[in-house]
Amino acid sequence: MPEPGSRLDGVRIGRLARYADDRGSFRELWKASTFGALDPAATGRTADVEAGREPRFVQANVSISAPGVLRGLHYHRRQLDYWVVLAGRALVALVDVRPAIAGGAPLVETHELNADDWVVIPSGVAHGFLARERLELQYLVTNEYDGTDELGFAWDDPAVAVPWPTDLPTPDGRPILSERDRTNPTLIELVTRLRA
Repeated sequence: MPEPGSRLDGVRIGRLARYADDRGSFRELWKASTFGALDPAATGRTADVEAGREPRFVQANVSISAPGVLRGLHYHRRQLDYWVVLAGRALVALVDVRPAIAGGAPLVETHELNADDWVVIPSGVAHGFLARERLELQYLVTNEYDGTDELGFAWDDPAVAVPWPTDLPTPDGRPILSERDRTNPTLIELVTRLRA
């Protein structure tokens, strides 16, 4: 069932508590007792559970992006992501690819996230973000990076129609993209490859 704030199954959105005084601030990014057990289906790692291994976070990363950087749309079959905005502001795009793989239309939603906001992204939901200002994003994942589950599709695929902003703070008004994100296939090309 979708969580409050999202209509996509398995996506959860929330805000951290920040405790501040004249010395600075403190915030808990993640705590097992309050986060709860990871759903094996959401991590895409049901085979691990069948082998007696409970899903868990296994890697943490920090991404720093300049204003106008767009990362995505990235897709994982065996990974759940937990993102926390440490500083800055991002427009996060989520595309539920699971209906498309089953022959339906993908579901698309966007969320503006600010410092202390978080989102849980289950496997099967493609994701990307546009840094609206200098952005520091921490993310925990349930699969160590080895490149085998790094899939994606074009950020501007017209069949998906993510409503990215057009008022970008870049000299040419276009997002700043990695080579990978400039050359990703369309969603239909990715789905065709996944079905093969």
